[in-house]
Amino acid sequence: MRVTSGVVTLEKDGQNLIGISIGGGAPYCPCLYVVQIFDNTPAARDGTLKSGDEIVSVNGQSVKSKSKVEVARFIQSFKSQVTIGYNCLHADPKQGKSLDIVLKKAKHRVVESMSSTTADALGLSRAILVNDGLIKKLEEMNSTAGMFFGLMNHAKALIKSFYRLSQVQRAFGEVFSEIGVKEPQPRASEAFSHFGSIHRRMEQAAIDCLRTIK
Repeated sequence: MRVTSGVVTLEKDGQNLIGISIGGGAPYCPCLYVVQIFDNTPAARDGTLKSGDEIVSVNGQSVKSKSKVEVARFIQSFKSQVTIGYNCLHADPKQGKSLDIVLKKAKHRVVESMSSTTADALGLSRAILVNDGLIKKLEEMNSTAGMFFGLMNHAKALIKSFYRLSQVQRAFGEVFSEIGVKEPQPRASEAFSHFGSIHRRMEQAAIDCLRTIK
């Protein structure tokens, strides 16, 4: 992992907002950081700031030891545009997505064990977590995985039932063939033998089908 620093100038929207949610800050946390980037906002369209980036300055002025409310008001005090200084933590690209998901899950567990006041002060409110895009994607993936797991189990059960049906057809074929051999009437013997042959072919066709599927 490595840390890089930078500054980004964001044009404000018509509501005098740049589209970020801030967490941390005095008196609970020694640093301020971006909790969430809201969709279709100046910060989202710019794409520089990311969730988790530390905010170190606003228009060149340090925000150290300030609360998140003070910093939010400070950002709002500037019209038209504002320059944010930040620190960004970079993870290994091969592990970044997995690390991000693990951190999101850990954040949920931490929030569940603390009071709502403390969680809100740190920018870890349940409402923010519920709106987290990555968590939503993870839930969708888990739901899709569950659906495919159910389809696989259903397909396995269907294949087993198909195989059992083929064995029933085989048993019918053997019975009809045996009756055909023992039947004294030529026409009846021929009919039973024919039925037996058909059921055996049905059993063989089912086995061939199962081999193809496998």
